[in-house]
Amino acid sequence: MRVEPVAIQTRDGVCPTQVVTPDGAGPWPAVILYMDAGGIRPALVDMARQLAAGGYVVLLPDLFYRYGPYAPFVPAEVFKGDFRAILGPLMATTDNVKAAADTGALLAHLDTRDDVAGRSVGAVGFCMGGRMALTATATYPDRFAAAASFHGGNLATDEPTSPHRLAPQLKAELYIAAAENDGSYPPEMAERLEGALSAAGIRYGAETYPAAHGWMMPDFPVYDPAAAARGWTAMLALFDRTLSRSG
Repeated sequence: MRVEPVAIQTRDGVCPTQVVTPDGAGPWPAVILYMDAGGIRPALVDMARQLAAGGYVVLLPDLFYRYGPYAPFVPAEVFKGDFRAILGPLMATTDNVKAAADTGALLAHLDTRDDVAGRSVGAVGFCMGGRMALTATATYPDRFAAAASFHGGNLATDEPTSPHRLAPQLKAELYIAAAENDGSYPPEMAERLEGALSAAGIRYGAETYPAAHGWMMPDFPVYDPAAAARGWTAMLALFDRTLSRSG
């Protein structure tokens, strides 16, 4: 498996991106992985590798590029202190709308690669990346065939940029995986999002896992191996049935 660093020019600067490709000849369908607030770090690259092992070209962009260089964070250490004070300045440099704008450049890069099969791609996001993945998918509805959000927060709020407002623009199949007792995505918010998706006629699956917010992240203190395995199975099934493997 190959991990290739690529510098992708966006409207706001250069976004360092890891491109992970499976072993073999290809071509393969592509998936964009939208990071959590912990930033790019070994555990996230390992997750991109795990997805690539399923037979996908995976783009892992560093969406904190507007902040500038930063050392990889160790979530277990960050959560011991005031994590908002540590991560807040980086998180302030991006949001779901900016990430969707960045996605245009990411898709343009995919279009230049001969190891990518077809134009339809997938998206998956974790924590803040869930909101980004849904917004990007709605912003480029003719490019995304599927999107998954794992313990994504603020997916249906009163904000004008809330992802649920974009439901009529979607064409992709979605999978929304929520955590129990998650203040960033309580049951009433889930009901609001699912209502918007149903009203728009979107094909989707939604589940609440008996796990804590962040359960998919292998370097988080709340990592739940059994729930993560279930999440990976659902994610790969979504991409396997929606993304073409023909060039």
